[in-house]
Amino acid sequence: MKPENQTRVAEFLLLGLSENPELQPVLFGMLLTMYLVTVLGNLLIVLAVSSDSHLHTPMYFFLSNLSIVEICCTSTVIPKMLLNIQTESKAITYAGCLAQAYFFLVFICMDNLLLTVMACDRYVAICHPPHYTVIMNPHLCVLLVLICLLISIVDALLHSLMVLCLSFCNQFKIPHFFFELTQILQLTCSDTLVNNIVLYLIIILVGIGPFSGIIFSYTRIVTSILRIPSTGGKYKAFSTCGSHLSVDSLFYGICIGVYLGITITDSPRKIAVASVMYTVVTPMLNPFVYSLRNKDMKGALRKLTLGTLSFS
Repeated sequence: MKPENQTRVAEFLLLGLSENPELQPVLFGMLLTMYLVTVLGNLLIVLAVSSDSHLHTPMYFFLSNLSIVEICCTSTVIPKMLLNIQTESKAITYAGCLAQAYFFLVFICMDNLLLTVMACDRYVAICHPPHYTVIMNPHLCVLLVLICLLISIVDALLHSLMVLCLSFCNQFKIPHFFFELTQILQLTCSDTLVNNIVLYLIIILVGIGPFSGIIFSYTRIVTSILRIPSTGGKYKAFSTCGSHLSVDSLFYGICIGVYLGITITDSPRKIAVASVMYTVVTPMLNPFVYSLRNKDMKGALRKLTLGTLSFS
């Protein structure tokens, strides 16, 4: 498309989950409650890990980073949605759209990569226990987190720069509650062939690749656990990775379900509702999964609560 035919927009309209005025107070209360639970729950995980010396291990180091990422990921979309409902305004600036899309891509990619690193950590701990402390040393743990962050930043930056090259026609209404990449590509009147190719390549590299690594890690973990002769040993080994496996299943199950739904249904509203699952519900449930299925975490949270109450 020639430059003179391209259109630069000042703002878009995020239509949200519903345009029914009667549902707006219900949505506001529900989303605000879920957001507060998400932030407080993940913040408690971070505080519990940092305050209990028994949890200063690679597994809980990665868990605390995952909790921080969950808070950031949810915070990129929900506060703006709550503001729009409260002010009865659906407008978001073009710069705001790009910023929201960029940070959401950073944190959702970081989330995905951290889950892979945590699966690899459990693989080393269960399949190679004598060498665990040597392999998963503090320097490597920090390096792995930094690599995840770098890959996420590069991924989001690449998509954002490509979006800057797109132009938009007369359709500025987004039937979603945040500026998602797939919605951007549907609104543009530019040729999106290159964008789609890059999108699918990155999905393979940072989506299917890490997911395959998780499958491989847990396959080897299960094989190693089944070789343990004692029932108590099997239970202990399963308990150390049960929480991680639950969170992985929840995250990837919801993501796969949402994107399969995109290919099946042509209703943008249904897709937006389904997207709530991995932007709000999954980050909210993760602290409960880790705290309810992990004795060490429950003990640390109990100490943190008692310490806070005695201090006050």
